Amino acid sequence: MLKNNKKILVIIFVLFIGCAKYKHIPETKPLEPKTVYEKPQKDLVLMGYTIQAGAFISVYNAAKLTELLRSKGLDATYFLAPDGFYKVRFGNFSEKIKAKEKALFLKKSGVITEFYIVSPEDYSVAKRKKLGDNYFRDKLVKTAESFIGVPYLWGGNSRETGFDCSSLSMTVYQLNGINMPRSSAQQYNTGKYTEKNNLQKGDLVFFAIKNNNQVSHVGIYIGDEFFIHAPGSGKNIRKESLNNKYYKKRYIGAKTYL
Repeated sequence: MLKNNKKILVIIFVLFIGCAKYKHIPETKPLEPKTVYEKPQKDLVLMGYTIQAGAFISVYNAAKLTELLRSKGLDATYFLAPDGFYKVRFGNFSEKIKAKEKALFLKKSGVITEFYIVSPEDYSVAKRKKLGDNYFRDKLVKTAESFIGVPYLWGGNSRETGFDCSSLSMTVYQLNGINMPRSSAQQYNTGKYTEKNNLQKGDLVFFAIKNNNQVSHVGIYIGDEFFIHAPGSGKNIRKESLNNKYYKKRYIGAKTYL
């Protein structure tokens, strides 16, 4: 009887050791799906000196100048200024004198007329340290909202399909002083991942529109489950809900850049 009891104790002890060794550790809650582009965060680059030119009533004229400057190898974009005119910004120079020399050359060539040099301290990102993150995020949202209703186009005979989604997010950030990469995949690689329930104004939201689990669309989050994006050729830039069945199904993650 004693021998049998010892055997039972030995079995219980072995089972106990086995459970301790292979104790099940509950899985942590997974993050939102990510694409194959996911890489460690890269440092964002602030804008230097930029040239601003034009004051157009028609967005098509602003797009035409934008395309002309792009054909000359200059990174250009148009936007609706607070005074109601469409204006064009282009270039990113390390020194003001270099920006001015380029602007004077283009003016002499008849490409532009009057111009203004935008300095790094003119951007809202330069005021972020003094006025806080909320100030900067509100500026991003206000800039994005100024594009609502603007046609999806570049103008001319560009190979570009229009003012596409990533160009919109790039422009919104550049107009506020951050030199955002051009493509949606590059933008996804640059920021720091944030969960959907932690989204803040100005964060970028990404989607896999082509159903291949890779980033192919991006929008600017503006709060209350809404984002602003350029939906496609022939359509105006607009506000959309993250709860929209189409985008909810294709949502792939979000990035913050602060």
